[in-house]
Amino acid sequence: MKQETARQNGNIILRTKSLSFADIPGQTRLFTDYQQDPLKLSEFYPAAVSSYTGVAGRVSGVLANYKTDRSALCDALDEINKNCGAGEKTFENIALLRRTDCVAVVTGQQAGLFTGPLYTIYKALSVIKMAECLCERGITAVPVFWTASEDHDFEEVSNAFALNAQGELVEVKVSPGPLPEGLPVGYVKLDASIAKTIDDLLSELPVTDFTAELKAALSEAWSEGAGYAEAFSRLLSRMLRKYGLIIFDPLHPQMKRLAAPVYRNAVERSAGIVSALIERDKKLKAEGYHSQVLVEEDYFPLFLHSEDGTRHSLRKIKDGKFRTKDKAREFAVEELAELAAAEPQKFSPTVVLRPVVQDYLLPTVCYFGGGAEIAYFAQNSVVYEALGRPVTTVLHRQSFTVVAAKHARTMEKYGIEFTGLFEGEEKVRARVVEKFLNPETAQAFAETEEKINTELDRLHRILSELDPTLANNLATRRRKIIYHIGALRKKFYYSQARRDEVVHRRIETLFTALLPNKALQERAVNITAFLDLYGPYFIDWVYDAIDLDDRGHRLIYL
Repeated sequence: MKQETARQNGNIILRTKSLSFADIPGQTRLFTDYQQDPLKLSEFYPAAVSSYTGVAGRVSGVLANYKTDRSALCDALDEINKNCGAGEKTFENIALLRRTDCVAVVTGQQAGLFTGPLYTIYKALSVIKMAECLCERGITAVPVFWTASEDHDFEEVSNAFALNAQGELVEVKVSPGPLPEGLPVGYVKLDASIAKTIDDLLSELPVTDFTAELKAALSEAWSEGAGYAEAFSRLLSRMLRKYGLIIFDPLHPQMKRLAAPVYRNAVERSAGIVSALIERDKKLKAEGYHSQVLVEEDYFPLFLHSEDGTRHSLRKIKDGKFRTKDKAREFAVEELAELAAAEPQKFSPTVVLRPVVQDYLLPTVCYFGGGAEIAYFAQNSVVYEALGRPVTTVLHRQSFTVVAAKHARTMEKYGIEFTGLFEGEEKVRARVVEKFLNPETAQAFAETEEKINTELDRLHRILSELDPTLANNLATRRRKIIYHIGALRKKFYYSQARRDEVVHRRIETLFTALLPNKALQERAVNITAFLDLYGPYFIDWVYDAIDLDDRGHRLIYL
């Protein structure tokens, strides 16, 4: 842990702690190096800044290179956000975006069920805070959220996890019937089963003063007949209504028309894009880093959509033409370029091209992403360059684990640090047993193991002089003896913890709440349980906890 702060917010005092991502298992070296010193990786991130305050220096360059018709863009944004039920401040921000001196602070995410994992909310609040900071410095800036309605992996976004009244992690899913393979989630329509999904979720949560409000919000946004991405955007817009977040839907027909020039440019320069990406991969690997996206010689940076809306990857074949993955259609590059210009609705960008399209459509001064997206930017900065576009600055979104009061008490009582949880529930339970529940028996195990090792060492010396093969045989049996003692010790820890059911339950629910599915809370848990307990105040508390100077993962104690 590197810092601790406290803030007054309403009737509560928020206490926060920060730790480096280097102390959290599972982080990539590329991400942790970028968080530590972005400027050292300027070869891969040409627009890197040492601090979020450096973003202000990019404004003039962004505005000079922005050519998209603001009026057409903002007309479409008005329509999108009216459909989302956005508040007055959102439309005020869209009006600001019509001005030639306005830049956008952008983030985006897949359209997850009930807004998906918590980090979706943290992304949105990060861009809201950043736009506010720029405005305080006299720069006209607005926050924009790009709903990834073109993504077609419905299974990945069809569920949500919440912490129920018993502290257990529960999953709810939505299944709107059989879907064509490759259908963007923006074309998926909710059926009557969504009502049961909402009821299933709420049945797991305690009834509080905020439950009725939560049910109304969910039912209004996630209703039969609504589009899946539309429902996601409606709920997100409602949650953040007072903050003025602008929702962007790339499937909107006007957005497709505006994107036609960059689509065509990407088609015509696809060979150069692929060559640059392959060369970038080599450089990343030479520096000991990894690539997020595998790019081979036959790669193509756009998907092609069929008449039914499903999207298909294109691959280069031997005669220089491009063939859809299902082998149903073939095109020359000139044909694809003409089609992209005339019918852009038939295309959508792959992950390496999407940021460039986004920043062609919007005057993006910076983008807030997660660790994986930061890794993407190390690759796709060459795509910007290949298309003659200025590279965008990427910043890591704010990252939090929310620690409820009862879990904070458990950690304090048993001397458990958050980083200690990464060792696993079994080891944490063992330490609690050893220190608090039955230190006598734990000491007996330690002494027994020490005595066995001492006697086996003595026996090993004797056998080594008598017959080395017997000594080797002893070494094998020694491992087995120590293994069985260790297994018996684990059973003792578990048995003792089970006997003290209160302690067992506290440790179990602690792990479920803070490291669900052995991952950071923000990557699994949905916001609904927190809204049920704390109402809209929860979002305000998180917003208040945001510190753009802090590049670490932060604990918020409620």
